[in-house]
Amino acid sequence: MALHFSETELSERRGRAIELMTKRGLDGLLMFRQESMYYLTGYDTFGYVFYQCLYLGADGRLMLLTRTPDLRQAQNTSVIKDIRLWIDVPDADPSVELCHYLREFGLAGKTLGVEWEAYGLTARNGQRLAHAFDGFAELLDASDLVSRLRVIKSPAEIAYVRKAAELADLALDEAHRLTRPGADEAEILAAMQSVIIRNDGDDPANEFIIGSGPDALLCRYKTGRRKLDANDQLTLEFAGVYRHYHSALMRTIPVGKVPARQSEMHKVTIDALEACKAALLPGRPVGEVFDAHARALDAAGYRQHRMNATGYSLGATFAPNWMDWPMLYHANPEIARPGMVFFIHLIIFDSDAGLAMTNGQTVLVTETGAQVLSQRSTELVTR
Repeated sequence: MALHFSETELSERRGRAIELMTKRGLDGLLMFRQESMYYLTGYDTFGYVFYQCLYLGADGRLMLLTRTPDLRQAQNTSVIKDIRLWIDVPDADPSVELCHYLREFGLAGKTLGVEWEAYGLTARNGQRLAHAFDGFAELLDASDLVSRLRVIKSPAEIAYVRKAAELADLALDEAHRLTRPGADEAEILAAMQSVIIRNDGDDPANEFIIGSGPDALLCRYKTGRRKLDANDQLTLEFAGVYRHYHSALMRTIPVGKVPARQSEMHKVTIDALEACKAALLPGRPVGEVFDAHARALDAAGYRQHRMNATGYSLGATFAPNWMDWPMLYHANPEIARPGMVFFIHLIIFDSDAGLAMTNGQTVLVTETGAQVLSQRSTELVTR
């Protein structure tokens, strides 16, 4: 099997999940999030775009219901032994089959947790699940159960995050090497992705964000490439990825003559980034990180040009999104704890001036505070 963690660690993770299930009065958990399946069993696939459910019982029993293309995928990448297949036919309803199998397990009248918040469970299939289980078992929302375990990384996971950070640094080096007047965004993007793959990295859970000129003020990927002008700006948000673990960075690189306001914006992002890292302390609510960000940017006169969140947790995530739970926004009461990993991003988009400036780093929460994982400077690099 192509396991990235020891069977002992995977078993311990399932044991902790069962403890949480027991505390919540759950007899079993129906998982539709690929992150949960990977975390508890090693199962690695993008087959969750179709109906797929991993069952974990309070007694430790595992059962995967999936399609035929993922049979060998599960056998080769996970510790799951009991794999059931549903067949593609016009009237297929996998939820009915799932209910049938769980009835065999003696779960009639029991209470089951469900990961309702999952990209792998469409609204239509969610309705079918609720209908199939009506009168059979009580379904409770347990979307956060495994996520609360995943947020604290083990030493083995942290090693993967550190490797991902090394890959992100290499990608940033490529961006700095290639960015210049006349450079093609396509060449920059290709080089950044290539260096990660060539060093045993993986595809990210969402596209790298790259935008220049007016598109430097975007924080989402869009199709289409352009060549950089003599005076330009390039915004990049990307991640090194290793065994699905992400470590993100964000930068805006001015090209040619740098406007004085953009230089000032860079200084403000650095000051705010340092304030955010100082606020990310174990035992304190993560919402305080956003408050530090807001105070710094607002005091500098950038209230209308900032975001209403300043980062999020990172870990082993799957498409369509590398953003993990929890997010750094005002009044978020979730407590920071050692072993958490966060991407802190500082974004100033001044639409009036047509200027962008960003800075972002991935940090590990330790017993004493935030430890930056990147080895690259946040100083302004111009081309």
